[in-house]
Amino acid sequence: MSEENVNAGCAPSDCAHCSSNCSSNPNYNQSHNTITLTLDDDTELTCAILTVFPVESKEYIALLPLDENGKNESGDVYIYAFSRTESGDPMLANIEDDEEYAKVAEAFDTILVNAKKAEEEGAPLE
Repeated sequence: MSEENVNAGCAPSDCAHCSSNCSSNPNYNQSHNTITLTLDDDTELTCAILTVFPVESKEYIALLPLDENGKNESGDVYIYAFSRTESGDPMLANIEDDEEYAKVAEAFDTILVNAKKAEEEGAPLE
């Protein structure tokens, strides 16, 4: 797995509720934080990083898989356990426990609801 950090024109969490058509922007990957996942079959998948968030004593990451045009037509979001190596490289791990996954998914849903409320109220996102 490799990670591409870029200076964002908007917050990575904006992708979760943004109505902009980023794929129409030829500099899409220059305006979002992305990470490239290498899948089991050695194909690579670019994902927008929506947010990194804590649940209990662990951190998790929500990723929005993007197609070759920088779009997400499916609405899928991938959630992984997140940590960093001693050298600072990101490490993702599958969430194997169903109960843990349910807690993490609920926390992510709360983040989305809060972001939507903040947008509707005109409050800046954190």
